[in-house]
Amino acid sequence: MSDSEKEYGTLHIERRDNVATIHMYNLTDGIVAGRKLDFHWEIAMALGELRDDQDIRVVVMTGAKDGEFMVSPRTPHYEDPGALAGHNEPKGSWKIFNGIIRAHTTLTEMEKPVIARVNGDAAGFGQSLMFGCDMIIAREDARIADIHMGMGDVAPYGPPFALVPGDGGASLIPLYMSPALAKEYLMLAKEYTAREMADMHIINYAVPMDELDAKVDGIVAKLLEKPPLTLAWTKRSVNRYIADQHNRTLDAAAAYEMVNFLQWERAGYKQDMDFE
Repeated sequence: MSDSEKEYGTLHIERRDNVATIHMYNLTDGIVAGRKLDFHWEIAMALGELRDDQDIRVVVMTGAKDGEFMVSPRTPHYEDPGALAGHNEPKGSWKIFNGIIRAHTTLTEMEKPVIARVNGDAAGFGQSLMFGCDMIIAREDARIADIHMGMGDVAPYGPPFALVPGDGGASLIPLYMSPALAKEYLMLAKEYTAREMADMHIINYAVPMDELDAKVDGIVAKLLEKPPLTLAWTKRSVNRYIADQHNRTLDAAAAYEMVNFLQWERAGYKQDMDFE
């Protein structure tokens, strides 16, 4: 690996001139087998590293391979309760949920624009990270869903039980949709294509896959023409609204999701858990 690249366990950073690209691995690939739960922490560390790198002026987040921008582990992963151990013990849950909060805080506060280059499906935390970026450019057929309440219906992604959208969805989605649409999207795990989201003016652009790089590169080039300090203060001014929303919602939603994991473990991961 060249000096312009840095490898984490679940992602790697590529630096070219003043642009850094975070390539996120599919969490079900062999390269991250056994390290699925490290991604939340590592993406926070990677974003923090790039925030502090004064040579970097624009950050791009994308999937390491076309087809999946970033997805939660596939449904069969949850068939083994042992796979959830990291969520249900103190050190593991701290690493996961603190990573989530730090990642979103850094996306909001980073003094440089972050572009989501959505080259495939975005489900679960990947979808939340996408909405945390400053601009979203997606391949038009990418599937986008918050799978927390899906109970396995958003095949093949997500757990077979329901969870509070605690990885950023409950905080960010109400900023992108009306309350009624946001609740339908989150409570029913309603799936959209990137084209549908662009037509609803939820994301910036949805383009054919063979046009994705040209569109992203064009936006990056325009951003690099702008004075970096002016960009930084413009982003900061707009993002006070997002920071306020995170302060009100993100910690609570993450805590509720952690409680859900404990409840489902106690219920034996049965779908008929109720108030009794």
